[in-house]
Amino acid sequence: MGDRLVAIVTGGSRGIGRGIALELARLGYDLMIAHFDFDEQGKPDQSNALETQKQARALGARCEAMRIDVSNAADRKRLVDSTRSTFSQCHLLANNAGVAPLKRLDLLEATEESFDRVMSINLKGPYFLTQMVANWMIEQKKTDPDGGYRIVNTGSISAYTSSPARGEYCISKAAIGMMTMLYADRLAEYGIGVFEVRPGIVKTDMTRVVTAKYDKMIADGVTPIKRWGYPEDIGKAVGAIAEGRLDFCTGQVINADGGFHLRRL
Repeated sequence: MGDRLVAIVTGGSRGIGRGIALELARLGYDLMIAHFDFDEQGKPDQSNALETQKQARALGARCEAMRIDVSNAADRKRLVDSTRSTFSQCHLLANNAGVAPLKRLDLLEATEESFDRVMSINLKGPYFLTQMVANWMIEQKKTDPDGGYRIVNTGSISAYTSSPARGEYCISKAAIGMMTMLYADRLAEYGIGVFEVRPGIVKTDMTRVVTAKYDKMIADGVTPIKRWGYPEDIGKAVGAIAEGRLDFCTGQVINADGGFHLRRL
């Protein structure tokens, strides 16, 4: 095995995923970035992935990017197989890929099509990608018993915060919380830590359409820390896990939300 650590980051081309990838690059990780971007015309788009790759390489990381649909079993296998052939190892999996509904619809009008799309990408994809990578990590542990192997899931304050206009998203993120606990429990015997980082209101493409709404809410004190979160805030939380500082805290949720989780009167 090589001297450098290796991480897979899904949804790593932009937003929170880029923040995670670049922080890991700073910490000495080589990277396999998975993405599934489209341009404004709906055509496959590599530009964001190439920019993340450029920035990671400038930080000294070896960084490869793959276009894969995390909800597709064949694509998940292709991602893991390619990481194996390229890097021979994987020390950290960051399950970050996720989508919001294409259209916000009231709970009483929401469609099964939207529900299935969001759940397949936000839950089924990471659930079974984790299964595949966890088995690979167990295999690696046999020859590298002292190595650190970790899995980090990107959750959301939507796991416990009701948004009736995007119920499928809330349900998918609540399920990520249980998925984290299940894998933390199952993998503890192998010394593989599993964690959830739970972002709050973060400046990304996903929140761009509600910028004015959140600007006002933040100004009015919805979060004790009166500013937007940024991708690098989430990256730093993942970085603390990646450095091994929280290895005895498996199953823990890190609220990277400016204090939103503090239920204040």
